[in-house]
Parts: sequence; C-alpha cells; structure tokens
Amino acid sequence: MAIEEPPFKLELRDGGFEVRDYPSRVVAEVAVSGGQKEAANAGFRLLAGYIFGQNKQRLSISMTAPVAQWQIHNSRPSWPDTGDESWIVQFTMPRAQALETLPEPNDNRVRLRVAPAARVAVIRFSGLANPRAVEAETSALNNFVAVRHWRAIGPTSLAQYDPPWTPWFMRRNEIIVPIASK
Repeated sequence: MAIEEPPFKLELRDGGFEVRDYPSRVVAEVAVSGGQKEAANAGFRLLAGYIFGQNKQRLSISMTAPVAQWQIHNSRPSWPDTGDESWIVQFTMPRAQALETLPEPNDNRVRLRVAPAARVAVIRFSGLANPRAVEAETSALNNFVAVRHWRAIGPTSLAQYDPPWTPWFMRRNEIIVPIASK
C-alpha cells in the first residue's frame, strides 16, 4: 500500500545529498519532552490518535510519510516550555485536506497549521535512526551546506518513512535542514 508523501521539486542532487523545494502544506504537530526516542514515540501516539479518529468529528485521516521530529531550542516561543529536552513531532496532512476541512483535535496539544513553502537540503540514510547515526548524518549535511556557503534558516529535523516493523536495514530516514533560497 502506497503512503502519500509531500510533493517537492528536486533542485540539485550531489552524491547522497539533495536540495528540494517543498510547497506549503498542512501539518499536525505536537510538542513533547524527553529523549529523542521517547519524544518520537509519545508524539507519534498523540498524532496517530488524532488521525485515527480521536478528534471532534471522529473522522479518520490517511497516514502519510514521513514522521518528522526536531529539537526545540527556544526558537518557537508559541510552544510551551516542556522541559530541557523538548521536541516537535509532525505529520504532514494528505494533500486533499485543507486547514479549514480538517477535524478539530480532541487533545489541545495537537496543533494544526500551514507550513510555508521551503527550500531544504537533505541527506538520506538507511538503518536505525539512533543518536549516533543521526549525529553523523547531521554533521555530513551541515558540511555539505557550509561548503556551498548556504545558510541554514531553521532547525535540522529527522524524517522517518517506515513503520517500526520494517527491518532495520530497509528503513528510510532523512536529515533535513531549511536553507536560504539562492
């Protein structure tokens, strides 16, 4: 069964790196605290609840990929302070959904918004997205951006595309960072 992914325009491919332009899209997101793995699990459960019918209209919404996660570094003042290790976990809503047509969440921690169009630098990797792998891939992406004299303009996120029962060696992950347009 194919899972919908947000569309993008590929601007550059250089080895394992890409630069993509994403149009604006509707997202559901939550702020959670804890370590990376615990926050990912807690955020996923809250968002999955919302799309599987835990909303005011009791409507189900199709699952999409990826599930994105990034650490909050006091750059999102609209979010409550949830502790030293705070994270945003985000689902992109299906393209057929508009902000106005989505059901209202039952849980006020689930926030719906339009994410603006963005140019991003990306590195894809397979395997487990453990802290060591995420750190290594993030470093490689940051070097790719720095060598080209581009400027990161937002947080670096981890995007995971596969369900947890996917064998570790078949998992698709990406590190993504928004960059200033050329």
